[in-house]
Formats: sequence, C-alpha cells, structure tokens
Amino acid sequence: MFERNRSKKVELLAKVYDHAKHKYRFGFRMLTLGWSDGSTFLPVNSILLSTENKKNRINEAAEVDKRTVGYKRRKLFMEKGTHAMLTLLETAKKAAIPAKYVLFDSWFSSPSTLHAIKRMDFDVIGMVKKSPKLFFRYDGEDMSLISIYNKNKKRRGKSKYLLSVMVDVVKDGEIIPAKVVYVRNRNNRKEYLCLISTDVNLDENEIVRIYGKRWDIEVFFKVCKSHLNLSRECNSLSYDAMTAHTAVVFTRYMMLSLESRESNDNRSLGELFLYFSDEMSDITWIQAFQMLLQMFRTVLTENTELSDEKISELVDAFMNALPELLKTKLQVA
Repeated sequence: MFERNRSKKVELLAKVYDHAKHKYRFGFRMLTLGWSDGSTFLPVNSILLSTENKKNRINEAAEVDKRTVGYKRRKLFMEKGTHAMLTLLETAKKAAIPAKYVLFDSWFSSPSTLHAIKRMDFDVIGMVKKSPKLFFRYDGEDMSLISIYNKNKKRRGKSKYLLSVMVDVVKDGEIIPAKVVYVRNRNNRKEYLCLISTDVNLDENEIVRIYGKRWDIEVFFKVCKSHLNLSRECNSLSYDAMTAHTAVVFTRYMMLSLESRESNDNRSLGELFLYFSDEMSDITWIQAFQMLLQMFRTVLTENTELSDEKISELVDAFMNALPELLKTKLQVA
C-alpha cells in the first residue's frame, strides 16, 4: 500500500482497499518485482497501480505525449495487478536479468498466469489458494486442491510437507505439468498451505526452501516504509514525481543491500578465496601419472628380488603398450 491520505489533488489518486488493515484508503497499490540469489535481495522494477473503477478514482491522468515512458506507465497504471505483473516480467527479461524461478503468493497463482509465465521460459514456484472454484486436472478429473487433499493419504511424522501430487494446469486446451506440495501451516497446525511448482523435477523440500526466499520482499517493504520514507517523503502531486521518488528509494535500498553483503556475507570474500585456490592448485594429470609410475617402481624394488634392469624393462613394456598419443606425452614429460 502506497498511501497518500492527506491530499486529494494527487494525479491518478484512487480509493484503494488495504488488505492488511481491511479498509479503504487514498493512495496506490505498489506492485514490485525483485531479484534474489537467496542471500541478497534487489528491487528491479515497480508500478503504482490504481483501479479500473472510475468511481473509485479521485483524479484522472494529466495530458502527456503518447510517445513517452510516462504515458506508457499511466496506461499500465489502470491494468489489473496480474496483467501488470506480466509486463514487469517481460521488461526484466528484455534487460537479460537472469532468473530460474518466479516466486509469488496466492494473489497471482491462476492457471492463466502460470501459462503466461511458462511461455516466457520461466518456471513458477508460488502459493495457491485453496478455493473450491480453482481446478487442476488430477487422475483425469478437474478437481480443487481441497478435493485432491482429501482423496490422498498424508505423510506422518515430522516431515516438512504433508502431501505431494502431480497435476496438470489446463487453460484453453494447453496443458502444463506441475507439482503441488501441501505444507503444514506453522501458525495453525490443523490447516495446510499449497505450493505449486512448474518445475516437476524439483524435490519437495527444495520447493519449500526456494519459496521461503519470497519473504525477502516483505522485509524490503518493511524497510522502505519504516526507514526509507517510501510514501511520506515525497509530497508532489505529479505521478511522474512519485514514480521517480520510488526509484530513488529503491536505489537507497540497493546501496544498503550491497553494503550488507560486502560486510556480512562470507561468500563475498572473493579475493581471499582466490588466494586459497592458488595455494591448493591441483597437480596435472601427467604429474599424477609419473607419481604412480614411481610408486610402482618402488613397490617392485622393495617386494621383489628383480634387478633394476628387469624393473626398467617392465616399465618400458608397459609404456610401449600405451596408446601412441599418451605414450608421446609421457616420454616428453
């Protein structure tokens, strides 16, 4: 939630429902795309969303040139969150930002979204709503996640997950295989959560572990709101100014994130790693083979009564039996 409660003249201001506080507020919904390697989180892109309902919009957009980025952002501003999310992903893909998986919560986990992201060559790991109106194909039948759970036997003990099943995500005749993992809710052990992965080769525990990295974006929101003055510092009425201010706040967070990584993350000590690598450089294959031959001569000398000449003949016979290319390199060495 990007609140602007104190002014009613802000461009594109709207009355938006705050799902955290369960009430309507004046402001925007800030949809953010971030990148993480599992240790460091970096914000990549965002959009301040409003509503398609004109009754809930307090002000309309200012007149801008249709060829500008500002016009494109204003046009995206009135899109649904699921459509805007796909636009942010496409922009990130064009920028060649490397990623294996797209993580999101149940807000975006519809079959149409899963298919759209799969067409971008990304795999999805997300949470799915336990809705009786959301169906997946299981054993040839279209069933809800609740029905699939009730139909199967659950795992007992201290396992991280209760159940794992393979399903098909069907949309307009297209089918995507997926794995659904049922996880016990830590806050209420009588309930369960549903995770879905379009990478069916992933282990269940790995799916749970990777999805846990999505929490980094919640920490990012908390830091931006509480410490970086995301919605309180900029009092401009312009939509462009608010977008620019959001980018400035994101840049501040990137600087803090980079400093934290270089100061606290031992994996960033690359120079020290290289020094140790030089100290422990591997011996070459030729050197290893020479050591084995020398060991072979020593064993023959100590455990047999063969003369040095006979041992040399045996070694020469072994060398002559080797392939020509290998024999040549050994003789040179």
